[in-house]
Amino acid sequence: MILSGSAKLAGVLGWPVAHSRSPRLHGFWLHRYGIDGAYLPLPVRPDRFADAVRTLRDLGFRGGNVTLPHKEAAFTVCDRVSRSAQRAGAVNTLIFEADGAIVGDNTDGWGFVESLRSALPDLTFVGRTAVLLGAGGAARAIAAALLDEGAQVALVNRTPERAEALARALGGAIVARAWEALDALLPAADLLINATALGMKGMPSPALPLERLPHRAIVTDIVYVPRRTGLLRAAERRGLRTVCGLGMLLHQARPGFAAWFGIDPVVDAELEAFVSADIPEIDEGE
Repeated sequence: MILSGSAKLAGVLGWPVAHSRSPRLHGFWLHRYGIDGAYLPLPVRPDRFADAVRTLRDLGFRGGNVTLPHKEAAFTVCDRVSRSAQRAGAVNTLIFEADGAIVGDNTDGWGFVESLRSALPDLTFVGRTAVLLGAGGAARAIAAALLDEGAQVALVNRTPERAEALARALGGAIVARAWEALDALLPAADLLINATALGMKGMPSPALPLERLPHRAIVTDIVYVPRRTGLLRAAERRGLRTVCGLGMLLHQARPGFAAWFGIDPVVDAELEAFVSADIPEIDEGE
């Protein structure tokens, strides 16, 4: 597409950023909807992040996504943040308003919930028990979203103190447990979520006693490289329903695209196939 002088601009800020699938994702939507705009990869060093954000605003960008390691720094550079960003303690979506204000949102938790709803339309969250592995930024956003949907959350982390601090910060129907408690937690789980980096390409899968899960349980992994992680394949062998992490990536992008480019984009099989075309299905090195 040939850009005009009034093209709408956005991008993704990270360090590094070359691995990001967001330019491919947003580029697909820009082409699909015939929008005069561009979405760019923006490598930004951590010590230049705040200056870079303000420069992009001053250059006329509409906003951008924020990926590692900048999500907490993005929170501090904003003039206002949404409730979801406040709950997550981090920002993954920046919106530059006409008056120059920098507004921060966190769509990770919302994207996670939407990905599950899209994959499993019969799924309800109220009163369900979720066992959530991890206590980092993604886990915090997912935990907050699940609590808001009415689920009960058991937060499990190798370092129990981190899980306890997160549970205290969020409040509500959430408890923190040590990794060794999984044997006792899994029989009551409706949903098991890996929100750690374990299982990512080149990393070992989490060793979990999946035989302890009930047959109704759903297993999901926020890792999407590879698409079918070792955890998901192990769950499939036990006959459990699974949801891969790619859907979270696709759905969390929707609110930002709508804010910057004026259209609420559709997540469908064509988009999923396009974005996943360069993502391995499994980790051949396992």
